[in-house]
Amino acid sequence: MLKLGVLVSGGGTNLQAILDAVDCGKITNVSVELVISNNQSAYALERAKQRGIEAVCISPKQFESREEFHKALLAKLLESGVELVVLAGFLVAIPDIMVEAYPNKIINIHPSLIPSFCGVGYYGLHVHEGVLNRGAKVTGATVHFVDNGTDTGPIILQKAVEVLEGDTPEILQRRVMEQAEWVILPRAINLIANGKVTVTDGKVSIKE
Repeated sequence: MLKLGVLVSGGGTNLQAILDAVDCGKITNVSVELVISNNQSAYALERAKQRGIEAVCISPKQFESREEFHKALLAKLLESGVELVVLAGFLVAIPDIMVEAYPNKIINIHPSLIPSFCGVGYYGLHVHEGVLNRGAKVTGATVHFVDNGTDTGPIILQKAVEVLEGDTPEILQRRVMEQAEWVILPRAINLIANGKVTVTDGKVSIKE
């Protein structure tokens, strides 16, 4: 049983998609052990508490330095025995000490088809604003492993979503979540939990 730690900053819709997928058997061999948010008021913490999952706020504001915050975040994950870290809308850069402690054991969901509309500054609605400003006809979501860069780790899964006439950033964000993020994030977790994912020379192979 793979022990999961989910890191969130907001409402936790991707967390809910994971929990729902566990409930209906789309994710097997997984136990969600811990939910951490950098935001005390994040509804994701309430979602976790309702399921009896340990829910903790660890915020940079609680520490004198960013380094101390990073150490506390990693210490909590290690203490809980977490084996796979899932970034589900976590708006904090992952420090090198975490990447080194969890090599190819941290995954992130990004709301575009990497390498488009990713990297520094592309998060939340900024991604969808970029897509619409560029006039892109197709967008989507990407699940990737986290390395020392920003959105540069090995890609696990991607799913395309059509951009429609009249889309606003908010409407497009919702469609990408519903049609892509909530589909491929649970699928990626299930593949990893069941030993179907390997990384060689920075590229992912999936054994179905």
